[in-house]
Amino acid sequence: MSEEKEIQNEEQVNEVNENQEETTIDASQEEAKTEVTPEDKYNELNDRFLRLYAEFENFRRRSNKERLDLIATANAGLLKDLLPIMDDFERAIANNATAEDIDGVKEGFNLIFNKFKNTIESKGVKQMEAKGQVFDSEFHEAIANVPVTDEKQKGKVIDDVEKGYLLGEKVIRYAKVVVGQ
Repeated sequence: MSEEKEIQNEEQVNEVNENQEETTIDASQEEAKTEVTPEDKYNELNDRFLRLYAEFENFRRRSNKERLDLIATANAGLLKDLLPIMDDFERAIANNATAEDIDGVKEGFNLIFNKFKNTIESKGVKQMEAKGQVFDSEFHEAIANVPVTDEKQKGKVIDDVEKGYLLGEKVIRYAKVVVGQ
């Protein structure tokens, strides 16, 4: 019986040793799996870079599209506000052919002009006052220089041939002016 116990003990010791060896092998295999090689790190970082780049490109495209849509919408709003003025002009032209009262026609065109002016002013467009101002190339375009007798008129705008306009603080059309010399 003692021999049997010794054999059993030996078998148990062998099993324990085998289990320990398997555990050691499994642990070393897991370590090998978790150990990151430079190539794996490169692939991971490259993948992240490509994903971020694609995300940025999508964001840029979406932003450009939104900007274009905003511009189109802004233009549509302005044009929608100008359509009633166009209708008024069409009615005025149709009535002009049969109108006998010249004063009524003049008054109608003045009303349409004022409606148009109020509409563009409501959109932020302002007319520049140039006459009598000192010539400023930031706002004026000199189309002629004329000699003046009054020294106070030298370098100043004598006449504005075409009015200039601002949209907010930005010049959208320079005033074409005659400057005193």
